[in-house]
Amino acid sequence: MSKKSKKYVAAEAQIPAEPVSPLAAMALLKEISTANFDETVTGDFRLGIDTRQADQQLRGTVSLPNGSGKTVRVAVFAEGAAAQAAEEAGADIVGTDILMEQIQAGEFNFDAAVATPDQMGKVGRLGKILGPRGLMPNPKLGTVTNDVAKAINELKGGRVEYRADRYGIAHVILGKVSFTAEQLAENYGAVYDEILRMKPAAAKGKYVKSVTVSGTMTPGVAVDSSVTRAYTQAAE
Repeated sequence: MSKKSKKYVAAEAQIPAEPVSPLAAMALLKEISTANFDETVTGDFRLGIDTRQADQQLRGTVSLPNGSGKTVRVAVFAEGAAAQAAEEAGADIVGTDILMEQIQAGEFNFDAAVATPDQMGKVGRLGKILGPRGLMPNPKLGTVTNDVAKAINELKGGRVEYRADRYGIAHVILGKVSFTAEQLAENYGAVYDEILRMKPAAAKGKYVKSVTVSGTMTPGVAVDSSVTRAYTQAAE
């Protein structure tokens, strides 16, 4: 077990024993962040679902109103007019066969991939390569589409993916520590709303059991999961 640093222990000492409002949690994260880089803020939503059951799985995307703070490189599998539209929308890589060859050679110069439906016959052959890396285009996530420009704009503008793991916990990026507490709280609210909206019909009992937010190098801060729409209420 690794030893906690003095800064980490000092940060833990500032965290209240009881959950706080979203805004208060974000303000506290900014206060206890001491890393020499812009930490990523994530939210961990512990849900009352059993993802071993097909009807209780949870996965999707949500657009953060204030962006994710991350520069997203987008590759697009498209030809003809769709390829031109992708280039005009700011795609970092556009192609088909050459792009597939680069991927098969182990070159991954992108963070997200989009494909038009007519290209999925080819892209499907890359499933074993792209799938484990979370890069496989998926119609449920809006990354298999004829409207490639919209998909590119959403990905570059702050759309993030959420997916509950085998323990029923959804880990979601909320932004950067450099964001204001209000911006982070607003992003949190958008994610919270989306997770509530996508509640599996088969889920029983309490759905949102707990929420914790943290920075890359900070301890977690418990958020009052009963606070739904008062994202920017005054920090205690």
